[in-house]
Amino acid sequence: MSEHQAPAERAEQPERPEHEDGERYGEFVRVVRHGYVAELVLDRPRAMNAVSTEMARSLTAACDALSADPDARVVVLTSSHERAFCVGADLKERNGFSDAQLRLQRPVNRAAYTGVLELPMPTIASVHGFALGGGFEIALSCDLIVADRTAVVGLPEVSVGVIPGGGGTQLLPRRVGAARAAELIFTARRVEAAEARELGLVDLLVEEGTDREESLALASRIAANSPVGLRAAKRAMRLGWGKDLPSGLDLEDNAWRTVAFSGDRAEGVAAFNEKRRPNWPGE
Repeated sequence: MSEHQAPAERAEQPERPEHEDGERYGEFVRVVRHGYVAELVLDRPRAMNAVSTEMARSLTAACDALSADPDARVVVLTSSHERAFCVGADLKERNGFSDAQLRLQRPVNRAAYTGVLELPMPTIASVHGFALGGGFEIALSCDLIVADRTAVVGLPEVSVGVIPGGGGTQLLPRRVGAARAAELIFTARRVEAAEARELGLVDLLVEEGTDREESLALASRIAANSPVGLRAAKRAMRLGWGKDLPSGLDLEDNAWRTVAFSGDRAEGVAAFNEKRRPNWPGE
């Protein structure tokens, strides 16, 4: 295992039976529970998870439900397709749209990407195969991206006459810097896994076929921590990005105050002093 791969240690992680379907949100999205880890599965394999209008609605509904679920401490986005995470927008569907229909569809699509971005708990994208256009934007909307060695990522929208419209023009520069993002978006080039890790397009590079396993294991380790602390830390980091340091520190202070007097803080201190694992109340 290379230095860029996920650590070998494992928290206890229940295995999902292959027949388990989980909770359905429309036809193309489902959520499978692994204790405090929620696996959000992109499940349109016949179209390599291309984001149609119906799939966008389903993704939004699933994210709305997870956002309101206090038992979902970490969300892992996975794919049911063996060779792709998500190939982006459903261009076959869009080819049949009139200009008026495209305008009407835009808020539906945007809500799906925003739904992933605004999930209040830590999120991990588990990527293998193609993650292109809107598919890569879904991954970029997550806090961490775990990719196996088959992954190919990119934002090729300008090659078909549009621009990244699922957050890519804003999220990619925040991840890799303005100049690197410009090169990738302007050339529309695809980036294979090893280079993607070197450029910071993905965070962990794992062996072929292990991205889901590694992502769920990482999520399990994260979920062992305070859910109040996790959400507050994510909120502080997201809201503080791009602000001047004093403003960012004020945001951090506000986030600290939301956890300092919480039940989670009291339980964490007690568990530390009693040398036991905490039983987080989540409030």
